[in-house]
Amino acid sequence: MTSNVKILTIPLSGSCAIVSENFGSQFQTYCSGSSISPLFVLGDAVELLNSLPSESIDCCMTSPPYWGKREYEAGGIGLEKDFQDYINNLCAVFAEVKRVLKSTGSFWLNIGDSYANKQLLGIPWRVAIALTDSQGWTLRNSAIWNKVKGGPDRAKDRLRNIHEHVFHFVKSPKGYYYNEDAIRSTPGKAKVVNGAIVSATGVTGIRYQRQIELSTELTETEKTNARAALEAMLQEIKNGNLADFRMIIRGQQRTTHSNSTSVSGRAKELKEKGFYFLKYHPKGSKPSDVWEILPEDSQKRKVHFAPYPVDLCKIPISATCPPNGIVLDPFAGTGTTMVAARLQMKKSIGIDICRRYLEVAQERSETIL
Repeated sequence: MTSNVKILTIPLSGSCAIVSENFGSQFQTYCSGSSISPLFVLGDAVELLNSLPSESIDCCMTSPPYWGKREYEAGGIGLEKDFQDYINNLCAVFAEVKRVLKSTGSFWLNIGDSYANKQLLGIPWRVAIALTDSQGWTLRNSAIWNKVKGGPDRAKDRLRNIHEHVFHFVKSPKGYYYNEDAIRSTPGKAKVVNGAIVSATGVTGIRYQRQIELSTELTETEKTNARAALEAMLQEIKNGNLADFRMIIRGQQRTTHSNSTSVSGRAKELKEKGFYFLKYHPKGSKPSDVWEILPEDSQKRKVHFAPYPVDLCKIPISATCPPNGIVLDPFAGTGTTMVAARLQMKKSIGIDICRRYLEVAQERSETIL
């Protein structure tokens, strides 16, 4: 796709580079160098990825063109007449992504849906199922990107669409890199009030103590054990080993998830001991699988009208790309993934078939010091 396109290769020791030939050797040079400036590559994703060695990429984060949504410069995926051809073309790229991804790596896919003949096609899940069933990927999470506010919708017979999927795939269900501490929220702090330990949300233990004393379902032995366990839990709060906790007491609080002891370990513990605790990590809670992130403002965009926001890349790259890792985006567009990677001081490679998009991506990345 790039045989008749001449692109100036900027020295890798300098700022961002755009290359169009000898990608394999350029990749090796880039990997062994110290620069974290992104490497942008012009050409077809399948052909270019085929020149990379297997097990060479730590993390892939991408948002490919959506089917039938826009006419992107330089054409490419997304303009197929049949959505099944679109899915097949995407899967061909992702098969190469799987090959170049390390066994410890992760693949994050942001993809939106499309309509045909007034029918919502379910393209994100069609792609996800094709990847798990045909290519052997393991799907670890399906996160929802809630855009909070969406663009105007002229349809008068359906709801407005303001969400997209972000899928997290791995090559193997165990052994992949995942730093959960890197994405935890900052926890509230416990404090001492009138000599009593108070958790970040105001738990003092007094209510639980009273419930234990007044319980008609706990035996005296169970009450003694519950009081001792509660004191130990409050001490953990005082020592900073926990941010918060909840105590579930038989007959007082509803069992979480299920009352069946055959399917719920919590229910079994409640039956056997009379109580159990829900502990909150001292480093804060992990993000949920619903992310409220505003879309990037595209009103001032003159080149690419569907950029996804840098904030959408923060959790994936923080959690699944090690400090010295390399991030890949086979549909780089205007370089959002690379911007996010560089902000985290990580190497990145962006591939796209449109030279103009890559030039914009290069300009964006060079503004980051």
